Amino acid sequence: MSRSLAAGLALGFVLDRALGDPARFHPVAGLGRWAAAVERHSYRDHRAAGVLHHVAVTAPLVGAAVLAERACRRPWQRALLTAAVTWAVVGGRSLVREGSIIAEQLGRDDLASARVQVTHLVGRDPSRLDAAGVARAATESLAENTSDAVVAPLLWGAALGVPGLVGYRAVNTLDAMVGHHSARYERFGWASARIDDVANLVPSRASAALAVALAPHVGGRPSDAMRAWARDAHDHPSPNAGPVEAAFAGALGVTLGGLNDYGGRLEHRAEMGDGPAPTVTDLPRATRLATAVAWAAAVVSVGLALAPRSEPRRRHPRS
Repeated sequence: MSRSLAAGLALGFVLDRALGDPARFHPVAGLGRWAAAVERHSYRDHRAAGVLHHVAVTAPLVGAAVLAERACRRPWQRALLTAAVTWAVVGGRSLVREGSIIAEQLGRDDLASARVQVTHLVGRDPSRLDAAGVARAATESLAENTSDAVVAPLLWGAALGVPGLVGYRAVNTLDAMVGHHSARYERFGWASARIDDVANLVPSRASAALAVALAPHVGGRPSDAMRAWARDAHDHPSPNAGPVEAAFAGALGVTLGGLNDYGGRLEHRAEMGDGPAPTVTDLPRATRLATAVAWAAAVVSVGLALAPRSEPRRRHPRS
């Protein structure tokens, strides 16, 4: 049991909901600059170089987090450190704000602005998206990023404290930077992509389970969300985005998936859910579901931090 960890996670989460991301000098942006600087020296077009790159970026950060946590002698110091780091790595407020802005733009038929805004959430080419395509892209991103940007860091923080928060954010940032399919990163980014998959196995399924439980909050049924998760998630190319997006689709009563254009590279994502494609009226519901999942994850994480932890048994010398 760690009351300081629980208090820090709760305070950091509330700070994110109240303030959003820091406007300047965001620590995650600094992490990205650090990773890019390391890449200038570590890049080679093979997997071994990618493994070394991943270690070179993450190990110093996790080590610094361990030292910082140990330097906090008093519980209130550990709580404040945890709160500051939680605020830095959790991105729930900014995520739902983007969804709300896109919904407002589509609501006043400003498709051009919505196409630009959705690039803050997705990597696909928005230039040919109609209003329904923008709504689908935003809904899918709200689902996936609620897991990546909120649930996962909170759960890793509950399990491992400040090193868990920092380590997870470093892993997820590296996946975003080098873990995608491209001529440059197909081999170099392989390790970062696989490590991110492992780091998100539990959080993504926890996110899906929370979306199932909270389906009535957006007028959906848990049975529909559970059915979509069980039936459709495995068809998604990502082992972690699949469960979350399928559960959100079922909870919202919409169908997600379809053809995506990533700068000329076309990918057809399996369709998930049973309803119509999402429209602008579904975006506010998606943001409400993402917000509810985030708050529920915060409660779960605080509970895990407060849970009794087994202590290693001490071996007594034989007399």
